[in-house]
Amino acid sequence: MLRYRKEKDYISVFNESTGLYIRRGIDKNGMDTGFDPFMSSFPELLDVGIMGHCRNAVVCRNAGIECYQGGNDNKQPNMTVDDFAEIIRQCRGKTYQIALGGHGDPDEHDDFEEILKICKENGIVPNFTTSGFSMTYEKAQLCKKYCGAVAVSWQRAEHTYKALETLLATGVKTNIHYVISNGSIDEAIERLDKDSFYHGINAVVFLLHKPIGCGTKSSMVKIGDSRMDVFIKSAISKQHPYKIGFDSCTIPAILNNESDIDLDSIDTCEAARWSAYISPDMKMMPCSFDNRNMKWAVSLREYKIQEAWNSKQFEDFRNHLRKACMGCKDRQSCLGGCPICPEIVLCKRTEKTLLVKEAARP
Repeated sequence: MLRYRKEKDYISVFNESTGLYIRRGIDKNGMDTGFDPFMSSFPELLDVGIMGHCRNAVVCRNAGIECYQGGNDNKQPNMTVDDFAEIIRQCRGKTYQIALGGHGDPDEHDDFEEILKICKENGIVPNFTTSGFSMTYEKAQLCKKYCGAVAVSWQRAEHTYKALETLLATGVKTNIHYVISNGSIDEAIERLDKDSFYHGINAVVFLLHKPIGCGTKSSMVKIGDSRMDVFIKSAISKQHPYKIGFDSCTIPAILNNESDIDLDSIDTCEAARWSAYISPDMKMMPCSFDNRNMKWAVSLREYKIQEAWNSKQFEDFRNHLRKACMGCKDRQSCLGGCPICPEIVLCKRTEKTLLVKEAARP
């Protein structure tokens, strides 16, 4: 089924069956401008933190995962079904997809099935990432029935392989989420060269390590690390048996790589432009990486999602993306990179300017 939105300066189309998502800017006459519009009038993707705590933090830590959500540091209650239903009520007819997340595996929420049903009943496609530790055939069946795709965090452990096999055997569109860090990049290059990720998966999506939560600065890939160039070339220089994706945090590194890449195939930071994060205790912020300091958070106990989207906090965040790196030829493809964690912006161009400041309060 195709979903369609037309606003005064853009058109967006989403195919619920395939996940294909297209948006284009339009002028006052409805003609294609040839440019990607800067933002939507309401978030078309929402990352909703339904998990307030993690039951598998020790398992993930033993697998070498430095959780940006903080691991065992968070002891909040999980989001209630009533709160989730209220979010979906406000999003109905406006938001295409919900990414379920938070401080733990979404498939361990006590009301996991009900949450998936609420999304589907309101015409919104749910997706999520899991460690796979508690994935079962029964849960995989629910994923097949309700979800667009499920991603398994690459933890190089028995539960990783079992979850992948269970999801694939059930016919779920399955991705691998792989964190690129100082310690993992060599393995990523080798696996790409040998195509040794699971055949049958839909995609491998590479996520740049962030020094947030349990994430350490020593695990960051540093600016100028030649392995990053090798990694990018390994990812895009040949056809793989699965799709290859990158999170938007990786875009500055890709643009600084000499490989020939179609700029229409990449998308920079969508936070506060097309997407937002809602925490388990109903605070909305541009991105889940702000979940610790909450500089740009707006309480949904006091304001509606639309009001938070139009708030001073969100405008402050957008202003970084509007004004950073004005002299760079690739500015439109990058927008200066991450305002929350500027040290991960893997760019050494002289035009680089990071305009990060404290957010305004209401």
